[in-house]
Amino acid sequence: MLKKGTKLYSILTGSCPKCQLETMYVDKNPYQVGQLFKMHERCSHCGLKYKIEPSFFYGAMYVSYGVGIAFGVAAFIIAYVMLETSLVTTFIAIVITLVVFMPVIIRLSRNIWINLFIKYNPEAGTTT
Repeated sequence: MLKKGTKLYSILTGSCPKCQLETMYVDKNPYQVGQLFKMHERCSHCGLKYKIEPSFFYGAMYVSYGVGIAFGVAAFIIAYVMLETSLVTTFIAIVITLVVFMPVIIRLSRNIWINLFIKYNPEAGTTT
């Protein structure tokens, strides 16, 4: 399912969208809160500059809204539909889910945003 060369591979692994040979982030763990937003300046394999322009990742906030909604809907379905809890308990479950997964949502939204603009190139990692 996660084959190298697909957008889904780059989005879920946080790898360079152009060559997919290295991670974009200094620390792969999104729960290292001090390192959450720290990215490499460029890919060491293909030379892609991750911050294409100043404030490039501000657009990821729009994607983050959608990803957050998806996580909230998933929490609602699990809590209210499957576990048949009350609405108050379901609301608490949604809030807890969004707080716990906030670093993951931020990273996923950044990965989705950059993958909207950069196309995978299998020869990119061989040339510098």
